[in-house]
Amino acid sequence: MIVTVTTNPSLDRTISLGEPLRVGEVQAAIGGREDAGGKGINVARVIAAAGHPTVAVLPLDESDPFAAALRGARLPVRTVRVHGPARANITIADPEGVTTKLNLPGIALTEADAQALTDAVVETSGGADWLVLAGSLAPGLPADYYVRVIHAVRDRWGAHAPAIAVDTSGPALHAVVSDGGADLIKPNEDELAELAGVALDPGAPLADAVLAVARRLVPGQVRAAFVTLGGEGAVLVTADGAWHGTPPPIQVRSTVGAGDSSLAGFLLAVAAGAEPADRVRGGIRYGSAGASLPGTQPPTPADLPPGDVPVRPLLT
Repeated sequence: MIVTVTTNPSLDRTISLGEPLRVGEVQAAIGGREDAGGKGINVARVIAAAGHPTVAVLPLDESDPFAAALRGARLPVRTVRVHGPARANITIADPEGVTTKLNLPGIALTEADAQALTDAVVETSGGADWLVLAGSLAPGLPADYYVRVIHAVRDRWGAHAPAIAVDTSGPALHAVVSDGGADLIKPNEDELAELAGVALDPGAPLADAVLAVARRLVPGQVRAAFVTLGGEGAVLVTADGAWHGTPPPIQVRSTVGAGDSSLAGFLLAVAAGAEPADRVRGGIRYGSAGASLPGTQPPTPADLPPGDVPVRPLLT
C-alpha cells in the first residue's frame, strides 16, 4: 500500500481556451473542469486508477464543496476534521499547453489540527510500503512539519515503517533533506538547484548538470532523487548509479499535476519490483500521460503513451 499526505488540499479549477490568453481582455472559454487536488491527492488518484492499494490522508471540512469533489474521485481517504474551506487553484490552459496558474492560500491549521493529522498519518502508515509527503504545507504548519511526521511514523513502526518519499519545495524540502530522513525526493531541476544552493552548469547537457548537483545530496543526505525535467524527461540518482530517460512525443494539454503523475508512475514501478531504468520509464510514461490530459485528471494505464522511452545510464 502507498499512503499519501496532503496538508493543503485544493479544488483545482481548469479553464480551457481555444486561443492564447490575452491579458486584460474578455475571452470565451471552450471548456472547464473541477478536480479534487493537492499533490498527495493527485499521486493517490493515479495509483488508485492503476488498481494499486492507496489511502490519501488530508484535513477536510465535510461541509466544504471540496468534499463532494473528493467523493466524486472515488479515492480511499482518511480525513481529519477541520473548520474552513479548502483553497481553490485556478489554471488557464491554451491550445499549445501553456498554462497560467493562480493558487490561493489554504486554511490555517491549528496546533491541535496538526497533531490530529500526524496521528492519522501514523496509524494509516501501519503495513504500508511507501508514505508520500507531497505539496506545500498548509498555513500554520512549521517548516519542519514533514520531518516531525517522518519521526513519528518511524518511532511508531520501527523496522516496519514505510519508505518515505517527499515532493515539496522551499523551507519544507530543506528541512527534510537537512534531517536526512527521506528515502526519495522528487524535485524538478530548479528546485534541486535551489535545494543544493548551487546553479546548474549552463554549458553541460541538462541531465549531466542535474546529476552533478544531485550528487551533492545523494546518498549523503537523501537516499535517492528522481528529478523531473519536463520535456527533457527525468533523471534518477541513487547510491548505485544514475539514469536519464527521455519522453515519447505527446500533445501537451496541461502540465498541472504531471509531476505528481510522474512520482506515482515511479512508485508503481518500484512496487512492481522494476529495476532502476524501468522505474524511470514508469515515471516518464505517467508524467507524459498526465500532461496529455486536461486539468489534473489522473492518467490510467490506458492513457500511457505508446512511444519508446529511451533510458541511458549516466557516468557518475
